[in-house]
Amino acid sequence: MAQDWDIRPRSDTCTHCAQPFLDGQAYMSGLSADETGYRRGDYHEACWNDLGESRPRCFSLWRSVFRAPPPEPDEPLKRENAESLLRKLIEQEDAAHRNVIYILAVMLERKRVFVERAVERKEDGATMRLYEHRKTKETFLISEPHLRLDELETVQAEVIAMLDGQQGKDP
Repeated sequence: MAQDWDIRPRSDTCTHCAQPFLDGQAYMSGLSADETGYRRGDYHEACWNDLGESRPRCFSLWRSVFRAPPPEPDEPLKRENAESLLRKLIEQEDAAHRNVIYILAVMLERKRVFVERAVERKEDGATMRLYEHRKTKETFLISEPHLRLDELETVQAEVIAMLDGQQGKDP
């Protein structure tokens, strides 16, 4: 007979006192069963000991040490920062930022914020890319600067400096 195992993962708080576990703190975990299914309980060692005879009857019991999950790492280039910078540069209509605008658009495409909807090649050799914002459905017409590989590093450094707010500041 097949058995569904719906056992919840370790809790961040004690089942008995509802206080959070601290990083490095020992705790007790136990599995018990009743007519409704399996139950997991996680307890501070002191709470487990204080329960005495009123402890749940566990068919499996173990002691472990609580390790707090590491904080989520910051994304080096946040979407909203890249997007807000792109919007600001497009609004300025400065041809000097053409390369940065293109790189930001490609970054947002890779982050799945933008979707490329069309590519238009003009008679003069210019290439225009039409992007759509996935959530807002706004359209962005971005001129492709046809960057060479030896130019990419310089443009990437410019993008990073602008995202870090370093543009126009002395090093």
